[in-house]
Amino acid sequence: MSLLDWLVLGVTLLFIVGYGTWRTRGSSDLNSYLLGNREAQWWGIGLSIVATQASAITFLSVPGQAYDDGMRFIQFYFGLPLAMVLIAAVAVPIYHRLHVFTAYEYLETRFDRPTRTLAAGLFLLQRGLSNGLSLYAPALVLSAILGWNTSLTVWLIGGLMIGYTVVGGTRAVAVTQQWQVGVIFTGMVVAGYLLVHYLPANVGFGDALRVAGHQGKLNLVDFHFDPKDRYNFWSGMTGGLFLALSYFGTDQSQVQRYLAGRSISESRIGLLFNGLVKVPMQFGILLIGVLLFVFYQFNAPPLTFNRPVREQLAKSTQYGPALRALEQRHTTIAAAKQAANADLVNALHANNATQIANAQVRLQVTDAATKGLRSDLQTLLKQGAPTAEAKDTDYIFLSFVLDYMPHGFIGLLIAVVLSAAMSSSAAGLNALASTTVIDWYRLARPTADQQHYVTVSRWATIGWGVLGIGFALFAARLENLIQAVNILGSLFYGPILGIFVVAFFMPLIRGKAVFWAAILGQVLVLLLFWQTDIAYLWYNIIGCFLVMLLAAIGQKLARL
Repeated sequence: MSLLDWLVLGVTLLFIVGYGTWRTRGSSDLNSYLLGNREAQWWGIGLSIVATQASAITFLSVPGQAYDDGMRFIQFYFGLPLAMVLIAAVAVPIYHRLHVFTAYEYLETRFDRPTRTLAAGLFLLQRGLSNGLSLYAPALVLSAILGWNTSLTVWLIGGLMIGYTVVGGTRAVAVTQQWQVGVIFTGMVVAGYLLVHYLPANVGFGDALRVAGHQGKLNLVDFHFDPKDRYNFWSGMTGGLFLALSYFGTDQSQVQRYLAGRSISESRIGLLFNGLVKVPMQFGILLIGVLLFVFYQFNAPPLTFNRPVREQLAKSTQYGPALRALEQRHTTIAAAKQAANADLVNALHANNATQIANAQVRLQVTDAATKGLRSDLQTLLKQGAPTAEAKDTDYIFLSFVLDYMPHGFIGLLIAVVLSAAMSSSAAGLNALASTTVIDWYRLARPTADQQHYVTVSRWATIGWGVLGIGFALFAARLENLIQAVNILGSLFYGPILGIFVVAFFMPLIRGKAVFWAAILGQVLVLLLFWQTDIAYLWYNIIGCFLVMLLAAIGQKLARL
């Protein structure tokens, strides 16, 4: 990066972190530290919810997901708007009426303390690990740019985020998130514009979409039902709905955003705002991935986007010659692909069906050759860099930024990634600290003063931050990061949602029945994940209904 990039990056981050810390210093009681005195307005709630979801994983991994698999990942979010309506109608009034700090406090009033602590424990486990993934993504950015050790970079970014969260609590998270969202949207609009601008002069935005469509990347909706297929209309409208219900209705990192609202109406509008914004926002990020795909149809992509691994192999006397041979094949295939795409655009302009078909046949041939080349590359990687990440989709957007963005904009896009990382991870840390203190620690020491609880909350923030950093050090071993974080959530969200659904809609079920149903349901979900190929979105439904069914059976047996 140039000096200009460093200035843009440094000024952006220092302003956001410094301003948020200054505005929110001095919280002395739990209501202020954990919920910002419940003064948030609907637009602040909405932006905070959007920013909490928009982790660095979103901006690194989702474009790569679209580049590799097209737009069908958008179906993952089809159930989200309906989930916002249901949560606003059912959960928000209950939480506000009880004046709770966490969603899990409600479970003690409805069931008993063991059920409350169990649900809180499942959340702490799942969110504590997920925060590690959110930290790994920006570490990936800086380590690739600066050549730093990834572990050192994880500690650096994690320490910065822990610092301002410890100082200001929920208000610091909310205030910084509002600026972070502005940086995020500005950066992504700039990236989308430049991607189209860098296409050949005779290829406009409409042409880019037509090229992508002819190569199967605009696969927005798939009505084919297959329980092993991760992304189709049915998994999105059912599994995605249940995932969103659990995430926004029971995950403290989201619930805490609207618990801070000054009224039920403000919280509801903030949730509905998220329902309106999230799908178009995700569509735009996926579209950037599709435009990246089109861009690399007319510009030769690297053999692998994982540049540290590529450089490692290139320096190897044993594997370097094999890599260079693959790169020569890659250059030939890329040239043939560029020519075929140029002919496809000319045929589309002329509306010549025969020429379009001929160009598509040539593209199919080059695609087959590319698959064979990548298979040979994977074999080489297993030999020369066996611990390297198997897929390089998480590096695609980053590679474009570093190789093609003008100076200044590189710093802005890196600021986007880091802002997203801090906003998501800080909200998660704040929620983990809230749940630890309210649902575990305060139950053991109910008579301590407010300042003591605030101090414990700060120490809990540090503890969970360090744990997240530890898990981040293993994240490189996982698959595409956006899928990894959603898989992790889906393994826990179903049973947690099942507990709340029983609480809301099955009034005859008591605490003991739902407690054991949740434990057994969680075990069964983990066994199914281990032993079957069921797509992960379905575990949100399976886990929920397992808890409902087992709780009903357990309650009936208790009456015999």
